Amino acid sequence: MAWNLDKILKEGRRQLASDIHLVCGVAPALRVNGDISILKGEPLQEETLRLMVNELLTEKQVAEFEQDWQLCFSRHWPGLGRFRASVYYHAGCPELAIRICEGVVRSREELGLPEVVDEFTRLPNGLILVTGPTGTGKTTTLNYMVDLINRDRRAKIVTIEDPVEFVHENQRSIIIQQEVHTDTHSFRNALTHVLRQDPDVIVIGEMRDLETIATALTAAETGHLVLATLHTPDAVQTIQRVYGVFPAEQQNNIRFQLSNSLQAIIAQTLLPRASGKGLVLACEICVATPAVRKHIREGDTHLLFSEMQMGRKFKMRTMDTALLELYQRGDITYDLAVSNAREPNAIRKRSGEAVANDVRA
Repeated sequence: MAWNLDKILKEGRRQLASDIHLVCGVAPALRVNGDISILKGEPLQEETLRLMVNELLTEKQVAEFEQDWQLCFSRHWPGLGRFRASVYYHAGCPELAIRICEGVVRSREELGLPEVVDEFTRLPNGLILVTGPTGTGKTTTLNYMVDLINRDRRAKIVTIEDPVEFVHENQRSIIIQQEVHTDTHSFRNALTHVLRQDPDVIVIGEMRDLETIATALTAAETGHLVLATLHTPDAVQTIQRVYGVFPAEQQNNIRFQLSNSLQAIIAQTLLPRASGKGLVLACEICVATPAVRKHIREGDTHLLFSEMQMGRKFKMRTMDTALLELYQRGDITYDLAVSNAREPNAIRKRSGEAVANDVRA
């Protein structure tokens, strides 16, 4: 089978793949339900890959790719919607990793997000962090929150993304979506200027460095609602990461600033369903209660886990609680719940108690 980009993208959409990998010497590969599967057909050759790259890139992007040898960008493909592509060299041959972007914003129920996420979007100011490893739906959650604000509030929303994966249309709000390397040179530069654009809500695709984190904290303190993502697996490590990027002599001040500005942390991961059909979201929620703020300010981040365990009335929950709920609903297997738990023995004990109660009933 002779491959072309349109055919591959259509097949990716048809199979509900999250990603497409175009690698020299291998037929196109799709990531479906978290697993890689290789399509039947001829292996991709260097000549075909170069044609595909040239078909995707503008003249400016070709020059950037030739200079930097790697490039990340988004593109709308006629009839198929938006894709995010990462182009890189492997053994001198250009290859592609393509993320298939969703065409619509799914509902909270479809995404599996807890109800409290809706409440976070109604906050007038402060910092809300969406965290998790790569490929766990952080951008999807961020876009859900932006869409909800857009439909419910009269506000000005400015997003800074690298690249833009979902294009929002103005509804009740005004939305300005800035793409790094297209509309601005960097997250840091964009954030410096966005504060002068009279925003109500600032969305940062990723807090990557000290300057971006510092500016985000300042924006959250000065009356803006700031939504941002971090590549951290849970609330405890998120707090440690935020102040840990700063020099030791600044960390006390940053902890104090973070304790004042933080509103919530949504830590998430995607897990394969027990049925083998699709993925399900597991979500940890940390709400910045007075006790949580105190632990952050005093550097006692190890105590945050117990605060989340006891914070049910504040709609908090640990990842272990989320895993147990998913297992008890039959969404994930017991082994998967235990292997992903922070405290596996607690999962074993609580799931055993639940089974015993069912038997007695």
